[in-house]
Amino acid sequence: MGGIPDKLNDRVIYILGRIKPMKFKVILEEGEDGYYVVTVPSLPGCISQGRTREEALKNIKEAIELYLEVLQEKELEKMQKAEVVEVVV
Repeated sequence: MGGIPDKLNDRVIYILGRIKPMKFKVILEEGEDGYYVVTVPSLPGCISQGRTREEALKNIKEAIELYLEVLQEKELEKMQKAEVVEVVV
């Protein structure tokens, strides 16, 4: 994927395929069972847990990566169905 892509689908893949570090605020709580539960308020439904604080944070990183991967796939599907039209004003 070298250079600047000229088709819409290539452009979307190029843009979404770029890896940039992202920061997410998470909520870490100790559950009734002693496990730590972590949620990501900015990613609805993105939840994980772990026996320790460290394990819970490691697990939520993986959950975020998978969440974003699915989100990217859905966005690509949506863009592939889109029609590009020029409008002159």
